[in-house]
Amino acid sequence: MAFSLDNLLVVGISSRALFDLEVEEAIFQHQGLAAYRQHQLVNENTILKPGAGFALVKALLHLNTLTPEHRLVEVVIMSRNSSETSLRIFNSIKHYGLDISRAALVGGASLSPYLQAFNLSLFLSLHEDDVQAAINSGVAAALLYGIPDNPQQELDQIRIAFDGDAVIFSDESERIYQEQGIEAFERHERDNANKPLPEGPFARLLVALSFLQNNFKSADGRAFPLRTALVTARSSPAHERVIRTLRAWNIAIDETFFMGGVHKSAVLGAFKPHMFFDDQHGHCERASSVVATGRVPIKQ
Repeated sequence: MAFSLDNLLVVGISSRALFDLEVEEAIFQHQGLAAYRQHQLVNENTILKPGAGFALVKALLHLNTLTPEHRLVEVVIMSRNSSETSLRIFNSIKHYGLDISRAALVGGASLSPYLQAFNLSLFLSLHEDDVQAAINSGVAAALLYGIPDNPQQELDQIRIAFDGDAVIFSDESERIYQEQGIEAFERHERDNANKPLPEGPFARLLVALSFLQNNFKSADGRAFPLRTALVTARSSPAHERVIRTLRAWNIAIDETFFMGGVHKSAVLGAFKPHMFFDDQHGHCERASSVVATGRVPIKQ
């Protein structure tokens, strides 16, 4: 019987996002494909260091060990490498004990045509064109920033933090703020407080995470292995629509922070997420020095 990826949280991640391949990327950019190929073959047994998405992938795969009777998470390597130059990637996966067996190796071509084929719930990459193509095709995707100054330490919980507008929710309200200002935005949100916000690119991922949390809920309703946070620039009176929207979706965010324009980095440093997703480059750049961060582009 063929293995089905249905009803699983499927994460596609590029090799550069999983491992630190910046030296190799520089060789490719400045010396060309032949030099890159030779470097990878010569260093085939040299283990790569973890990259920006490593901690999140390792934490998510750990969920499978908590439910040995059925898998919850699959991770697929989505790489522009050819099979010839990919053995170093697989040797590094084996070295770190990552339970990853599936890969799409496209030999320099675009990855975007293959994202839907693997039924991805989330795609992480350092190639902006692949991330943009994923968002355009309806797949939750983020462009990862560099490894934080103080990389994530091992935690007993998986922690994931999200911005609200243009990430969990659509960019409808964000556009009003950008085009008409804060007063028009707040008036719009007050007038529509009882109308759920439209879904954003990461809404379905949040629903999937909520489904996973239900696998681990104890009698008191807590889901210990997985914890989520909403860290949004919104504040009162724009908070009410957010709360009512999540209620309408039947989703409970574990921690919610209405920052009202205050920088998010300190709160993120306290929450310690394995990944933070935001749509604004300025927010992402500031947060990326503290926690692993992915920028969610606007659908084009």
